[in-house]
Amino acid sequence: MPRYIIERTVGKLTADELHAAGVRSNAVIAEMPGIVWIKSYVSDAEGKIYCEYDAPDEESVREHARRAGLPIDRISLVALEVSPAMFA
Repeated sequence: MPRYIIERTVGKLTADELHAAGVRSNAVIAEMPGIVWIKSYVSDAEGKIYCEYDAPDEESVREHARRAGLPIDRISLVALEVSPAMFA
């Protein structure tokens, strides 16, 4: 399944706002088979969240965001995943 990194500009979220967004995301994922939220990284300094998802296609990522009320600045398709262990 394709993997995507989604960049979202959200400003500095409170813990409650972040929790609410996560709950909405999970609720939508439960209705959309084939979408898996892997993890997200929050940058308060940039006001951004970088999310990692598996999804059938980019349109599914956009539909998930629309239903969950989440912004999307950019979607990047991951071509290759590398880790330090691969270069030892």
